[in-house]
Amino acid sequence: MIRHVSIPAEHPAHVAGVLAELMQGRAFPFPGPVPGAFMAVCGDDKGTMVEVYPQHSMSRPGAGDQPGQFLRNDNPPDYWPFHLLLGVPVDEATIQRIGEREGWRTRRFGRGAPGQPPVFSVIEMWIENRLLIELATEEMVGDYERASQIATLEALFGAPEPAQA
Repeated sequence: MIRHVSIPAEHPAHVAGVLAELMQGRAFPFPGPVPGAFMAVCGDDKGTMVEVYPQHSMSRPGAGDQPGQFLRNDNPPDYWPFHLLLGVPVDEATIQRIGEREGWRTRRFGRGAPGQPPVFSVIEMWIENRLLIELATEEMVGDYERASQIATLEALFGAPEPAQA
């Protein structure tokens, strides 16, 4: 189960504040290894958190027994090849209003196999119009959870072959 994730942003404090608003939580400075990072927390019993790092941050594996290192990336991409689905306790109208206020592309879309009816819906919110976060309201998340069960996926795709050693 994912408990936290980190994303890049041009304005980490602001983005963490918007995410905290969507999560009905709070934003705090993140006292980790990256100066200028913030975190949005919802305060649930799972410790769900989104860490927001300055866009010029990058990480790489450590050497030997050393942990990973955070460095500066002087050439961050315009768009990020990453996204996440975040369940939020606010309704779709609130999400749309926040996206409009921020000037961030925010639209509802169905997800599923091409040419087939959607299996579940999400609201795409493009953070700073550069990074995708899919948002699911409490009304939407059940369809996603049902679609993501192993039994459902095996019924669609069959049981996977055992991994080769």
